[in-house]
Amino acid sequence: MDYLIAVVSDRIQAEEAYTALEKGGISTNQITILGKGYKSADEFGFIDPVQQAKKRALLMAVWLVPFGFAGGYLFDLITGVNSFDWAGEPFNHILGGLAGAIGGAMGSIFVGGGVGLSVGSGDALPYRNRLDAGKYLVIVQGATPLKNKATAILRPLNPENLQGYTDSSL
Repeated sequence: MDYLIAVVSDRIQAEEAYTALEKGGISTNQITILGKGYKSADEFGFIDPVQQAKKRALLMAVWLVPFGFAGGYLFDLITGVNSFDWAGEPFNHILGGLAGAIGGAMGSIFVGGGVGLSVGSGDALPYRNRLDAGKYLVIVQGATPLKNKATAILRPLNPENLQGYTDSSL
């Protein structure tokens, strides 16, 4: 699915763009306005970067925590380093495994969550920031010819930003 996203500064410009698109022959079910009083970014389906980061951190924790436990346990067993002398022979290895599991959990949070927060959102984060700043988005969904037609209609209205892209997840 192709999208054309126009960023306008206020509600009047958003409604003007919507009316121009409607008069230009574009169906109203292919036009969406996002902003205060209209659909939100979540209702439209823009990815929430925080939610994506949490999901990625949990996904990484599923395999990093057990791997960290096994690594810590084996490291303590093989090297014979008694990091926890007070625990005794079998519990020393288990505590080494727990230390490794904690390391795996930290890795999943910092790497999975941090990377997910910085790169997991794609173009959605700048659009969310613009909506938070009080701007409005006029979105046209359709094939490339429709997107080109909408571009020709919206360009004379001088939106702040006019960007088209293809959603490859579909």
